[in-house]
Amino acid sequence: QVQLVESGGALVQPGGSLTLSCAPSGSSFRFYIMGWYRQAPGNQRELVATIANSGRINYADSVKGRFTISRDNAKNAVYLQMNSLKSEDTAVYYCNAKIGPANYWGQGTQVTVSS
Repeated sequence: QVQLVESGGALVQPGGSLTLSCAPSGSSFRFYIMGWYRQAPGNQRELVATIANSGRINYADSVKGRFTISRDNAKNAVYLQMNSLKSEDTAVYYCNAKIGPANYWGQGTQVTVSS
């Protein structure tokens, strides 16, 4: 069982920046496909970005050019740098880890973009 702990959610003004962090437990982090997803009230959970163990990255169109996902295998951590935040980025952000058929989720961290 892999446990994921997210941190970094906050209230930020439009145009601001925020960095989310996720630290999975276990010793196999470098094999995981890591991702960030988000869910706004009344909406389904949606992909934000993923980063494979090969380093291949995928972004949702809505965040391309504004968000950057990265991973540090030495620290067992994955990050989501969010710039030029918009009100529509307001959501609970979830960290996700995939390895083989297994799929793990964190508890989520709230990001609110508001003036």
